[in-house]
Amino acid sequence: MLNVGWASRDLTPARPVLLMGQMHARVAHTALDPITVTALAVEDVVLVSCDVVAISEGLRQATLDILRRLQPQISASKVILAATHTHDSLVFDEGFYTHPGGEVMTAAECTAFAAGIVAEAIAAAWQARTPSPVARAFGHAVVGHNRYAVYADDSGAMYGKTNRPDFRHFGGYEDHGVDMLFTWDGQGRLAGVLLAIPCPSQVDEHLSQLSADYWHEVRLELRRRLGPQVQVLGWCAPAGDQSPHFLLYGQQEAEMRRRRGVSERQEIAQRVADAVERALVCTPPDTGTPVFRHVTRLLHLTPFAVSARDIPWAQARYDEWVAANKETVSWWPTRLQQVIDTAQGRRRPEPVATRIHVLRLGDLGIATNPFELFLDYGLRLKARSPAGQTLLAQLADGCGWYLPSERAVRAGSYGAAPVVCPVGPEGGGELVEETLSILEELFSDQKQE
Repeated sequence: MLNVGWASRDLTPARPVLLMGQMHARVAHTALDPITVTALAVEDVVLVSCDVVAISEGLRQATLDILRRLQPQISASKVILAATHTHDSLVFDEGFYTHPGGEVMTAAECTAFAAGIVAEAIAAAWQARTPSPVARAFGHAVVGHNRYAVYADDSGAMYGKTNRPDFRHFGGYEDHGVDMLFTWDGQGRLAGVLLAIPCPSQVDEHLSQLSADYWHEVRLELRRRLGPQVQVLGWCAPAGDQSPHFLLYGQQEAEMRRRRGVSERQEIAQRVADAVERALVCTPPDTGTPVFRHVTRLLHLTPFAVSARDIPWAQARYDEWVAANKETVSWWPTRLQQVIDTAQGRRRPEPVATRIHVLRLGDLGIATNPFELFLDYGLRLKARSPAGQTLLAQLADGCGWYLPSERAVRAGSYGAAPVVCPVGPEGGGELVEETLSILEELFSDQKQE
């Protein structure tokens, strides 16, 4: 058996906060539901999930600084912080939005507040480690959908209308797979489950309240079915072009939810819980001691190839923003100006430092990246991985913004333009190959079919 420990903590602040996730600033004075941190310690590695948009470098470093004092035997390189990508959580980067003043917490205050709680959860999970059975499993739950409509001229639009005469197809694949890792306690009770779902938590992404989005309902539903002691660690698998929003079937789905008397988030939770229950009933605890190995590596990926063709799009949106908002210092106009400066040769992009983690747990491979990674890359990794099952997490140990596929860049639209994409398809290929190379090393003793 492996030494395993769980812990979770409430990350909901008492004071008003700016909410991360949209172009415009929003302020939350209340919480619709708790935002949380959940930590799973396995041997000398700690896997963490936070109900935030992304893991800023400031939050990561502040968490590790506190952790050194709380539990100095935990190596910083063995801590993996990942975000569920709710759009209704704390802002950690100063200057991302214009601060409204008053009682609203600053980004520095949010960072200090969250880092202390995250570090406490990590330390508690570490201290709770006991020999525990573990087992992997796989299932399906319809959660995410491709969010790009592509038209007759091959252009794409995020959340584009599909009832247009020139609508032709969606911009990519959808993945309804759910990767799971179960652990049990010494009495044989289910202790917790790690779930990787290829969809950000963005059912309600325009709130003026704090919220964990659909992960809150998933936790409630799983504890209702499996016991109040069950910990739920949610990771967002590669889903840069995915969303819980429907571009087709939205009307029919809403009608069926009304008939069943459930919200959209409750519908998702029931689907996920169904998948977990079906997998659990045929997944016995493994009381053996599986191989456990961990590698972390810092890559330097080729940056997005910005050119003069990107100037008109960026300039038009910059001018629109300034005319409407009378400011140039928040994140959106700042990044648009960076694209223009790069295309005109005034700014030279450097290779993008990218931290990844790759683990082997028995015949389960686990790999992380810091991007909103388009699904195509996740599918390439899974298809070529030597592991019996491969569990992937995006938005881990960094805020890498989007990493779009080649076909997405050709179609254009938000999420596939350099304003939010420091790394493009060339760097995406490098990420895939480097991750696969490490997986091959970790599974080199297994015979390939």
